[in-house]
Amino acid sequence: MAGAVVVALLAGCTSGSPAGPGAGPSGEPVTLRVLAGSELADLGPVLDEAAAATGVRVALDPVGTLDGAEAVVSGAAAADHDAIWFSSNRYLALQPEAQARLGTATDIMSSPVVLGLRRSVAERLGWVGRPVTWAEIAAAAGAEQFTYGMTDPSASNSGFSAVVAVATALVGAGSALTAPQAASTAPALRDFFAAQTLAAGSSGFLQDAYVRRATGADPGEPVDGLINYESVLLAMNAAGNLPEPLELIYPADGVITADYPFTVLAGASEEVRDAYRRLTEYLRTPDVQRTIANRTHRRPAVPGVAPAPSSALVELPFPGQADVVDALLTSYFDKLRRPSRTVYVLDTSGSMEREDRIGALRRSLAGLAGADPSLTAQYRRFRGREEVTLLPFNSLAGNPQTFTVAEDDPGPDRQRIADAGAALQAGGDTAIYDSLESAYRLAERQIAADPDRFTSIVLMTDGENTSGADIAAFRAYVGSLPAQLRGVPVFCVLFGESSTAEMEEVAELTGGRTFDARTVPLAEVFQEIRGYV
Repeated sequence: MAGAVVVALLAGCTSGSPAGPGAGPSGEPVTLRVLAGSELADLGPVLDEAAAATGVRVALDPVGTLDGAEAVVSGAAAADHDAIWFSSNRYLALQPEAQARLGTATDIMSSPVVLGLRRSVAERLGWVGRPVTWAEIAAAAGAEQFTYGMTDPSASNSGFSAVVAVATALVGAGSALTAPQAASTAPALRDFFAAQTLAAGSSGFLQDAYVRRATGADPGEPVDGLINYESVLLAMNAAGNLPEPLELIYPADGVITADYPFTVLAGASEEVRDAYRRLTEYLRTPDVQRTIANRTHRRPAVPGVAPAPSSALVELPFPGQADVVDALLTSYFDKLRRPSRTVYVLDTSGSMEREDRIGALRRSLAGLAGADPSLTAQYRRFRGREEVTLLPFNSLAGNPQTFTVAEDDPGPDRQRIADAGAALQAGGDTAIYDSLESAYRLAERQIAADPDRFTSIVLMTDGENTSGADIAAFRAYVGSLPAQLRGVPVFCVLFGESSTAEMEEVAELTGGRTFDARTVPLAEVFQEIRGYV
């Protein structure tokens, strides 16, 4: 699926360690290289205990669930991994190319995607102690009675599941959604997504952003709730650092549940398959299932191990055809979601003259404009209704060029953006902070003219600041921003010799984050950022 796939190269087998009780034929512990959903990091202690008990170690290589699915389809996953462990294999099941690449799948745990609302908001809406439907939630969202955050459905399974669940429930057919039915839900879906005021490319970042806003650590406006995994919402409550606990709303007309199938790849060796079998048998023992439930708040997969107390759930059917999913996602980005506004602050100083730098920047913009034909890029292109500003800088901020992508015929506007990117020329010094201030002043005027957009700034620089204001001056500037600008995040791309410490501070000050383009192609990083803007 869409999104940049970053594959870490991990050793296939570990040597030089004493054999555990489940060591492989070589007498050494076996390491399974697993391309996994990023949220599975919380299983670290459980997997450490599993290694001690079985001699099977797990090296998790985190990736967005739907991004990882594309790696399987393309064959990239099999080149460097033995298994996959995503929140769901449902999208893979719709891809004929994927079926031959997958071996045995074993469910280890589960977690439904639900709505969590600040308790006072849930009480005000009358949603505590009674069944609530997705139609009611969509109507209240359209009436601006609450706000919420959700992950990008082209990058993260929690957002993807929410889009499918809402559309399927609104049709009310009791069967898998068809393409005509998906189109018929557009008005209600538009109401539902009107209340989304926080976006993210991963469930973890979404959770952190919500907490930071709720506690005042982030300059952005607090939101009333989140659509996320039940386990994430329960863990947030259990952490005790929220000013107000979240009330979990389990829609009475159904949810989509992540079933976390641990799946060995078809080309795995006999030693790997044996290690996989021993590990999954261990993870499904009742004691370990209870441990997983207690530590991660996910539901056990084994019958007879009591799940965490919660409402009874209706499981909604997943679409049976890939074109239905693709139609839903295309409609979400181009027609339903609140449109976005992004100011790209692009370093064109002298150090960018090299082809591997200015050329990479030009190609990255061309890819977002449609030149990249991959499935990953399909949902990362500049979207219908999106406002895109290119602000090149060197010794000074250059002249901004702003484009608004047409909803029904985006091609010509995308091409104009690509042409503007191709015309970028390098030379001069590097005035990072003066240029960021220019971007904020531009965003202020744009927000005043059209406030109903997600607004963000993307900063790409390959070096340290050499001209104009410094980081201290920018720090003071951010502290003086008016209310409508305090929630505009800066997403910083680390490239070339850029200052990691300063870029991380910029992201922290503004509620954004950093992305590292020093070890992966710049085009992949630009695509990954699209999940956050």
